[in-house]
Amino acid sequence: MAIPAGHAIHLLQNDALYKYILETSVYPREHEQLQALREATKKQEWHFWMVPPEECQHLSILLKLMNAKKTLELGVFTGYSLLAAALALPTEGKVTAIDINRSYFEIGLPFIQKAGVEDKINFIESEALSALDKMLQEVKEDELFDFAFVDADKLNYGEYHERLLKLVKIGGVIVYDDTLWSGRVVAPVGTPLSEYDAKVRDYFLKFNKFLAADSRIEISQVSIGDGLTICMRLI
Repeated sequence: MAIPAGHAIHLLQNDALYKYILETSVYPREHEQLQALREATKKQEWHFWMVPPEECQHLSILLKLMNAKKTLELGVFTGYSLLAAALALPTEGKVTAIDINRSYFEIGLPFIQKAGVEDKINFIESEALSALDKMLQEVKEDELFDFAFVDADKLNYGEYHERLLKLVKIGGVIVYDDTLWSGRVVAPVGTPLSEYDAKVRDYFLKFNKFLAADSRIEISQVSIGDGLTICMRLI
């Protein structure tokens, strides 16, 4: 099966089963403002950048199980996953969201406001690495994050990882999106891929191997969305 260059596909490779999961357990539980934002995002040219709803549901329950209160998100787009996180956090919870382009966030902001969680969000318009470096200079031990979700520039995941291991507390969780690159990490030889997809695929082959050998974390790679790697900081 040829994988469309630049387009996300669900890893199930079975549209009927994917539809069943969405209609049975995801959409019936989806907050009305999440649904509205998802529909609005579909109208955008780069709509496939949005974190899929079943993945957001997975992240939401993870945040609740952790009783997370302070989280970080790298890569926001229209804010679908950001809204899901804000809804999952307790009243006093805070999300620091970093994206290089605020204009997409502005698309999602009315839905965030209608959901009543705008006060939980601190949006920073910045390139992620410089924002993280600034945080490292300012953060105190008792101000570390419980959780971080990374869906920004894929080719900088390794750079984000080293910084997040200092910004997320021991026992906290770092989640990397797209780590199976819609299955392209095992694409057969000769599979048509764009230059960018091939470059990111090759990067993830190295990054996934690195995470698997990193003794500072425990990991679980989940076949949801484009692939999700959950890391718990040990030291």
